[in-house]
Amino acid sequence: METFQLILLALAVIALFSIFWSTLSLGISPVPTAPKVRRETMAILPEDLEGEVYELGAGWGTIAWAVAKRYPKARVIAYERSPVPFLFCKLRKVFQPRPNVELHFADLFTANLRNAKLTLAFLWTGGMVRLGKKMEEELPSGAYVVSHTFAWRGKTPEVTRTADDLWRTKIYRYRMP
Repeated sequence: METFQLILLALAVIALFSIFWSTLSLGISPVPTAPKVRRETMAILPEDLEGEVYELGAGWGTIAWAVAKRYPKARVIAYERSPVPFLFCKLRKVFQPRPNVELHFADLFTANLRNAKLTLAFLWTGGMVRLGKKMEEELPSGAYVVSHTFAWRGKTPEVTRTADDLWRTKIYRYRMP
């Protein structure tokens, strides 16, 4: 094998190991939001929004970039702790600039949500339970929370939509009292 091929192979193995490790340690794999789910998610968002938007578990940036485009006056603060998707988002910012997207390689549970107008969270069941407690303590009155696949237990969504995908994915929008 040529040196270049060996380097590419080594990078691929490192990337796969990183994704495997982060999946085990975080409890969820970094899966991009499917196009049909993204469309329904965007359809459930409020018409107009300014201020801080938190994407908690941004993965590959699928939703963060779409939200940043829709709300150019909003500041989209994306948290991701899996190294490969985070680096992908950093690279994406170079080739698909969104000046209103701010990336953080950090645990989403460290985010201060006190100024959030909208919080996006597409986590696993246990993550949503833990995040639910944090959101109840920190989110201001009137803030929106949007999630797909995993509902916010104990809360009644103000709007629920179903994507026309294979799994009939549910998308939920909540509003803080």
